Amino acid sequence: MKKLPLGDISLEMFLAEYWQKKPVLIRQALPGVKPPIGADELAGLACEEEVESRLIIHDAENDQWDLTDGPFAEAKFSDLPKTHWTLLVQAVDHWVPNAADFLSQFYFIPSWRIDDLMISYSGDKGGVGPHYDNYDVFLVQVSGRRQWEVGGLYDESSPRRPDAPVKILTEWEPEQNWILEPGDMLYVPPRVGHHGVAVGDDCMTCSVGFRAPAHRDLLLDYPEYIGEQLSEDIRYADPHLVPQDNPGQITSEAVQNVQNILTQYVQDQDSLAQWFGRYMTSPKYQDEATTLEEHRLDDVRQHLVAGGRLIKNEGSRFAFQASGKNLWLFVDGRQYTCSESVVGLVKTLCAERTFSDFCGESEEHDSLVLDLLKHGSLYLSE
Repeated sequence: MKKLPLGDISLEMFLAEYWQKKPVLIRQALPGVKPPIGADELAGLACEEEVESRLIIHDAENDQWDLTDGPFAEAKFSDLPKTHWTLLVQAVDHWVPNAADFLSQFYFIPSWRIDDLMISYSGDKGGVGPHYDNYDVFLVQVSGRRQWEVGGLYDESSPRRPDAPVKILTEWEPEQNWILEPGDMLYVPPRVGHHGVAVGDDCMTCSVGFRAPAHRDLLLDYPEYIGEQLSEDIRYADPHLVPQDNPGQITSEAVQNVQNILTQYVQDQDSLAQWFGRYMTSPKYQDEATTLEEHRLDDVRQHLVAGGRLIKNEGSRFAFQASGKNLWLFVDGRQYTCSESVVGLVKTLCAERTFSDFCGESEEHDSLVLDLLKHGSLYLSE
């Protein structure tokens, strides 16, 4: 059984007492931790067009903040000031297998809830100011030292600096503070204010963020999903209409009729589950182009026999749900209806990152593997 990065806290205790309730500092949650990427390689990623990155510089003397979005020219990093700067690179796990492996240590929370691994690298006194997030975050120190302050609860009505390009809280009152060393981890629930500042150079922090869709997004997306499946012939109807005094009145019976129409689709648990599985496994970057590539089963078999591996694409998302005797497998927004014969395969796909013996059990088994390879959700590796 894998050791969880929770120190002496059991998973049951963490979920019951801390998860989405209160912050907790765990010293040496990951003892002997190594950065999943070097500082130079991280800067190199920030120079790539397809990678989301930001550079934040604080002019401490004049208390001015500057935010620049990537991609950056390499020369940008040689012109940085000695202090008060931070490079943020989003979704490093999409591009670096070691980062994806690092992220997998946090699958004690359902993997479909995990968003990505953001990595920040700061010079001395670098930070992004006091702020809050609308999602849970694990902040793991992997090199150097960072001081963290934690405050109260904040929301969109909390005052922020109008002159800063980053969302900095103005009424910041820290309640706790610690200096984190490599291997230490701070968990911060949604909306809890926090402020991190590098203590010395070579400060790298890994931030494990979570998917927490806004209710308004759920309410916009599900009706669209249902609407795309309905015929134009299915219409509002009122066969029990009765005379009314004023022809312009919308009666309570009419409103109830509409409520019944909407409710029937929300109460359709199968449709709701299928939509939710697709929604929560949709790629983080929707515009990422996938080139479909056909694979021959014999070639895949030979690859595995020769000691090769099947690996989940670092940016792919897998989840499943039981549906009677079948399973629904959701991968990158796609849905597969799978029989009992591939239950083991489906569960392994959702729990592991690499595989070595996935061909020849059944036609459905092999067909699923080939389709995942075709869409790039799996790839072959030595």
